[in-house]
Amino acid sequence: MIRRFTPVTTALLVIITIIFLYEAATGAFLSDQRMIDLGAIVPWLFERHEYWRLLAAMFLHAGWLHWFFNCWALYQLGTLYETLFGSGRFALIYFVSGIIASIASASMGHGPAVGASGAIFGILGAFIFSIRRSPQYRGQPWTKSLISQLVFWILVNIVIGFSVKFIDNAAHIAGLVTGLLLGFLPHRVPPPPPGAMVIDVPPPQHYGSE
Repeated sequence: MIRRFTPVTTALLVIITIIFLYEAATGAFLSDQRMIDLGAIVPWLFERHEYWRLLAAMFLHAGWLHWFFNCWALYQLGTLYETLFGSGRFALIYFVSGIIASIASASMGHGPAVGASGAIFGILGAFIFSIRRSPQYRGQPWTKSLISQLVFWILVNIVIGFSVKFIDNAAHIAGLVTGLLLGFLPHRVPPPPPGAMVIDVPPPQHYGSE
């Protein structure tokens, strides 16, 4: 598949990586208090009106594996979704899903919690209905395979989330549901012609809190 330049996905990956390198250089992810200072989700977020954490936590990660797998999933899913449906639609779904996921995490009393996984789950969910509602893509031979892969990896990661206590499944499910709902939104800008596409979606594995 030929992919065009995807500015939002690229910018997110650059920002997340720069912030993570700062975390690594300062040893921030080795200390809960340092992560809290940087913006991790905490149970008292709403009591203290620290709403900035809802966004800040999306750019923090709890370790090298957490950062690597989230960035890999964001690259694979983000570049594809942004290519097919546009930068504006991708940015809306990513940030709304991520913030709702952060709200869910804080509401459930989880923390300190960090990571882009809730937003990535939002993109996973949005893919399903965005494709099904698109007159240009829903009839393409690759869409059935793509949707099957997406559903499979969603179920696998939800099951893993219930099995591993340090994974914040509340954030994942909230991001997923938000993405599913946002996937119903019509897109105003026609996406590029589908052409001949062979698409494979890797599992968005998660390490750390979200």
